Amino acid sequence: MRKSLTVLALCLSTIGLSAPAQAQLSGTLQKIKEAGAITVGHRESSVPFSYLDANQKPIGYAMDLCAKVIDAVKSELKMPNLEVKYQAVTSQNRIPLMQNGTIDMECGSTTNSIARQQQVGFSVAYFITSVRMGVRKDSGVKDIGDLNGKPVVTTTGTTSDALIKQNEKGKAIDVKNLYGKDHADSFLMVESSRAAAFVMDDILIAGLIANSKTPDAFAIVGPSLRDEPYGVMLRKDDAPFKALIDKTLTGLMKSGEAEKLYTKWFMNPIPPRNVNLNFPMSPVLKAAFATPTDKGVE
Repeated sequence: MRKSLTVLALCLSTIGLSAPAQAQLSGTLQKIKEAGAITVGHRESSVPFSYLDANQKPIGYAMDLCAKVIDAVKSELKMPNLEVKYQAVTSQNRIPLMQNGTIDMECGSTTNSIARQQQVGFSVAYFITSVRMGVRKDSGVKDIGDLNGKPVVTTTGTTSDALIKQNEKGKAIDVKNLYGKDHADSFLMVESSRAAAFVMDDILIAGLIANSKTPDAFAIVGPSLRDEPYGVMLRKDDAPFKALIDKTLTGLMKSGEAEKLYTKWFMNPIPPRNVNLNFPMSPVLKAAFATPTDKGVE
């Protein structure tokens, strides 16, 4: 009898220990489990982070990193056949689509800023960019001061727009602000000479130039307006999901796998035109890989 009671007590103890573990599932992980699917927000023209290939499939450096996160989610939830859905997003609608539950994480070229942290959450940074200007070489624009009285484009909903305004005030220059619906649209305005400059993250400009019809006609000029970290965007205050994403990305950085993915997308020919961006990893990004952080910019 005593042995039977002991076995029963152990069984009850095991049940008691396992119940709280299940109860801890919450937020996005719970949503994913209940839906049997995870929805990934992606960009359509953020080369080489998240963009469409010739078959309209989302690919890129950020997409490869997020594929590793998806594998971690499958393992965490014990759902190897978890359905993966993709939802195209823009600079303007990415945050609302995260907040209303349409997407579960966004994998693109989204800057982690203090202002955005009031609305959404971010992983540790997987890229650090510098905001500069993309111009036609024949435009005569080489510095911010050369923009006075000229039309300047940035993409609707991006942090670069705020930087233009800050710089206008600081240097007392007067420009006509234009807004592209996405990065490709913004670059097209410079390409067609409707705008004198495209103020945006240098790597995104580099990707657009490399894939243009006449790459030699364009240049990235001017000083860096500031450095900005990119992170996977997720819902605000979702600690369990953020912990899983950060653990996955940090592991990739520490193992050297993230650097291999960087080399794949920034230092080798990439689709759709097999252009090599030839964009070496910066010292700032190397430091971010060595000591991962989710600190946002002001």
